[in-house]
Amino acid sequence: MQKKIEKVLMPMAVKLGNNVVLRSLRDGFMIVMPLIMVTSFFLLLGNFPVKGWNPFWEGIFGKNWDMWFSAVYNSVFSFTGLLSCLGIAYCYAKNRDLEPIHIAAVALVAFLILTPTSFNVGKTTVSAVKTEFVGANGVFLGILIAIFSVEIYRFAVKRHWTIKMPDGVPPAVTQSFDALLPSALVIIVFFLVRIIFSVTSFQTAYNFIYTILQAPLKHVGNSLPSVLLYNFLASLLWCIGINGPTITNSVWSPIFFVLTQDNLSAWNHHQPLPHIYTQPFIDMFTTYGGGGSTLSLLIVMFVVCKSKRIRELAKLAIMPGIFGINEPLIFGLPVVLNPIIAIPFILTPTINTLISGLAFSWHLLPFTNGIQLTWTTPPIISGWLTTGSWKGPVLQIFEIILGIFIYYPFIKMLDRQYLAEEAKAHADDLDIDFSEV
Repeated sequence: MQKKIEKVLMPMAVKLGNNVVLRSLRDGFMIVMPLIMVTSFFLLLGNFPVKGWNPFWEGIFGKNWDMWFSAVYNSVFSFTGLLSCLGIAYCYAKNRDLEPIHIAAVALVAFLILTPTSFNVGKTTVSAVKTEFVGANGVFLGILIAIFSVEIYRFAVKRHWTIKMPDGVPPAVTQSFDALLPSALVIIVFFLVRIIFSVTSFQTAYNFIYTILQAPLKHVGNSLPSVLLYNFLASLLWCIGINGPTITNSVWSPIFFVLTQDNLSAWNHHQPLPHIYTQPFIDMFTTYGGGGSTLSLLIVMFVVCKSKRIRELAKLAIMPGIFGINEPLIFGLPVVLNPIIAIPFILTPTINTLISGLAFSWHLLPFTNGIQLTWTTPPIISGWLTTGSWKGPVLQIFEIILGIFIYYPFIKMLDRQYLAEEAKAHADDLDIDFSEV
């Protein structure tokens, strides 16, 4: 069975993992992610989920004390579409062996060319850019602009449409002239695109992409079947030795990113949170201790297993496991290519996803607020901070205990197998043939 799964999934996973566009998307979002995590703390401090927090600080610093914090987090949250375009263009250009910084800059210009630069306030037309165009709603437009900018630039470079400077000219000057004609081509193309959309019923490229692509994809991604498939595939790939999330994130990351930003924006403006299946939902309410939700497995190993091999591994892996790092367990137990552990390893996060999805959809606890904590944040703390409610940690504890019951019969089976092997090895050591001594 396992060989059949490997035969089907391994080539597909390798192909996805090596796809330069998907790899660039994942890496590009990774450039923006640290900025979101850092500024999330400023948002959290400005809206800490403790009763009396705001009145306390208002009494000391005045009513506008939270403006200091909003200046920091709005510098990122209001421009995530723009920043995503920059990061993805940089990574895609790098993966295509082109000069990344020049292309990232020209992609940024292309994004601004397609961005509406005026809007009506009453009967007056104001020249300005609304942050809704360059924030989370502009992420998919930013992705497409980044990819097409690189491809247009690459098209020009491959045909040697560049200005070559004589030897002796400083490298920085040479690179600038090399980028001149390809950059001009990118700008001309997006200039024409803006004109074309302006004569259609969509008026702007932003309206077209949001209506045709982003809104439908958000709807599909923000569903329980989609997230169940995500976690099932991620766990299955781990079982055959492939880091599952690095593959599945290539496909789902843009969707989770946009959904998370929507919730963050709503929370920042004290509006109802619109989505359940955000990145914090995936990170904090489906897996505990890393892929396969192995914190439950570690607890069973630590408490009930008798095999020396398993107990020693549990001692080594428990502390990293609390912080979501489970590679020692995956390769030490091992989980990889282990048909006994593969079953609960896939089953546990899938069941967690189902329970959490239902719990949130039945409004048993508040939706995740979009705060991006680091994935190493331990359960209980993460549940409280991402929901602002004590119910978050309660759900996490329930699912960790449930995982213990799921893992128990399988790890006991492995424990008995290892005990027999250890007993045999011990007997072989004692069975000394003195005639040969």
